[in-house]
Amino acid sequence: MLLAASSGGTAFAQGGPLVLERPSRVISLEPYAPNILRVTMSTDRAGATSAPGYGFVAKPAAEGWTHERDAEGYDVYRSARMVVRLAPGDLPKDKLPRPMPLDALNLELRSHYFGGGGGNGPNDGGRGPHNDALLVTTPEGKTLLHMRTWMMAPESPEVAANDAGAKGYRVSSMFDSPAGEHYYGLGQQQKGWMDLRDHEIRCWHDYVAIGGQDVCVPFMVSSLGYGLVWDNPSKTTVDLGINGRNLWSSEVGDRVSYFVIAGETSDEIYEGYRLLTGTTHMLPRATYGYIQSKAIYPTQEQVLDVAKEYRAKNLPLDVMVVDFLNMTKQGEMDLDPKRWPDPAAMNRELHAMGVGTLLSVWPHYAPGTQFYDMLQSKGWLIHTRDGKPDSGGFTDAIGPNIDTTNPEAANWFWEKIRDRYVKPYGFDYLWLDETEPDVDPAKDVFSVGSGTRFYNVYPLFHTASVYDGFRRDFGDSRRVMILARAAYLGAQRNGTVFWSSDIVSTWDMLKRSIPAGLNFTATGLPYWDTDIAGFFSPSVPADYHAPHKPLIDGSDVRGTIGNYEDYPELFVRWFEWGAFQPVMRAHGERNHNEVWAYGKQAEPILAKYLRLRYQLLPYTYSLAYKSYQTGAPYTRALFMDFPNDPKAADIPDEYMYGPALLVAPVTEQGATQRTVYLPAGCDWFNYWTNERLHGGQTITADAPIETLPLFVKAGSIIPLGSEVLSASLPQTVASVRVYPGANASFTLFQDDGKTYGYEKGAGSVTTLTWDDAAQQLKHEGAPGWSGPDSSVVTVTGK
Repeated sequence: MLLAASSGGTAFAQGGPLVLERPSRVISLEPYAPNILRVTMSTDRAGATSAPGYGFVAKPAAEGWTHERDAEGYDVYRSARMVVRLAPGDLPKDKLPRPMPLDALNLELRSHYFGGGGGNGPNDGGRGPHNDALLVTTPEGKTLLHMRTWMMAPESPEVAANDAGAKGYRVSSMFDSPAGEHYYGLGQQQKGWMDLRDHEIRCWHDYVAIGGQDVCVPFMVSSLGYGLVWDNPSKTTVDLGINGRNLWSSEVGDRVSYFVIAGETSDEIYEGYRLLTGTTHMLPRATYGYIQSKAIYPTQEQVLDVAKEYRAKNLPLDVMVVDFLNMTKQGEMDLDPKRWPDPAAMNRELHAMGVGTLLSVWPHYAPGTQFYDMLQSKGWLIHTRDGKPDSGGFTDAIGPNIDTTNPEAANWFWEKIRDRYVKPYGFDYLWLDETEPDVDPAKDVFSVGSGTRFYNVYPLFHTASVYDGFRRDFGDSRRVMILARAAYLGAQRNGTVFWSSDIVSTWDMLKRSIPAGLNFTATGLPYWDTDIAGFFSPSVPADYHAPHKPLIDGSDVRGTIGNYEDYPELFVRWFEWGAFQPVMRAHGERNHNEVWAYGKQAEPILAKYLRLRYQLLPYTYSLAYKSYQTGAPYTRALFMDFPNDPKAADIPDEYMYGPALLVAPVTEQGATQRTVYLPAGCDWFNYWTNERLHGGQTITADAPIETLPLFVKAGSIIPLGSEVLSASLPQTVASVRVYPGANASFTLFQDDGKTYGYEKGAGSVTTLTWDDAAQQLKHEGAPGWSGPDSSVVTVTGK
């Protein structure tokens, strides 16, 4: 049901937007919750009142909102959480934005050569700019967001030619950018930025972007207390804070559409994003352990040998990766029997060791392979407008992508994976590589429409094809873990881990990767990781020497590192950081890539952090449960937990791992110390020495090669687990560390780690609380450990 605007206290109808019809345009305001509003503007009614685009799961819920028109003609929409004021479309000229005056002759000359207008009425073709200023505030009057103008202009001829004959427009909207406002999110940009202010964000998937692949997820969080979800999957450019404004502009669309989510905390904004786009499901517990990979383990024998060596060295390991080039030909969806004579037996042997497998399945189909002709005849391959399958610059040996935006193709793709890999061979998890970024779809056609119009959505559909198939065929009995290279709004609901793509193994890339990951998780997708120590080797000059004497002697592993003499040091520093990523996974193009592969000096340090990862599993797994409940990430840029500390707004190389741990990776070759800012408002403990420090100061932290600077917030509880070699095995809570200085609470979650029973309340929840005044730890709910508290609980400083 639609309501036209009227004066005086009209309530919203259940589930219906309020629609304002103005000359040459229509504006729709549609609440989804008291703190979530969708704003849509178009030059025709159908565009303004159409459903949200791909990636959304929520439905409108308009209860609690009211509408009135004030004495100045402003439409005012109000809930308990937001007040929205929309300027009348016929504002007097003295209230419209305008430049400084020009004399009449100047205007006449300019009009002759450059055209006049810039209109805002029925004679401008409806394209604008439209001065439908919209102000969003809290009920207390704090400004959250101020939109000044919006526009729908004709597509460029090139874009129009690629848009499969559909009529579209270039759509944009301009917002104020007050001084001191900071911005985070928008997917993955590997340029070294934390605060996105004063930057132009190219929001589209770009495998060859400078610094590493760009991934577009058009959701941004502002330090003023709101999130903005831009509902357009075409190529989008976002200019933030430049000349005091934010400009969002998309190549093609039939409307301007965005959601505003208000939140008193960043976590409340993520709850809104979760409501709109879906739940972040828990992964299998094993995948929170350690994933061992390299490009590539080419044989069954090598995979087994590596796993056996981990067990022989008494080192934890949970997943071995079978990377790409595992088939006879690309698209046969098989395993080369010369190299994989008995995959089922391999997996049985690995499972007996407590090790699962992650299998790479590419979406490409080479001409001449068994499925190619069928896929082409059905139109299930991504193709150009003339119907020719598009290989995206790849050779015929690789071929084009399957079009999983087509439901029938998506179902076929999953069933082939199920029947050719999962059921007969027992592979546990799937790596869906090539989820679009190597193939520029601008001149292609998807089942859902033109590649120009739907440029960024393929990763959402492709990961959903496997997740939905798993849930349909295995029910709640088996959790899904998918590794994917690109993402989009809502892709977090597909049991998916996203990684930083094929980055270069350099110190500079390590430094850039930290803020790239923090902004990705700030986008509302909690699971992100890197190829530990990079994927591509740089071209190392023959006369290369490290800037400083390497802290790890790699002379005993020259066969692995060549003349990249400081690479073992880089691997160690990256691995230390990797222990505090949502998922820990080593990968890359190297002869060997295991923890013993980088020399006798490196191995004990790598083993230390590998064991620490497993010791922290009760803490990490409980954080994952909270992300499932709230949508908030547990790898947290400092702005999330310290919004009132201006110094925490733009620190690119520190972050919180859950509520307790501040992680400060070392990113400089040869460094044995680094500066660390300890946010204000609390004290901090050095994790390694238990030294107590005041917040609000920058310190110089000791960081010898075996030490990652790590600090614990005063008023924290950290449960630690017993020693295990696999996260899939039972693990008890061996100790609970309390860091005093403030009251604290922590929710410990434990379950079978394999099924979706937690969605129906299965598992045990133990609520731990620390009363700092009484110096006492209490716990309620399920027993968290056996034995008396005195044998488990340790209070730092006592």
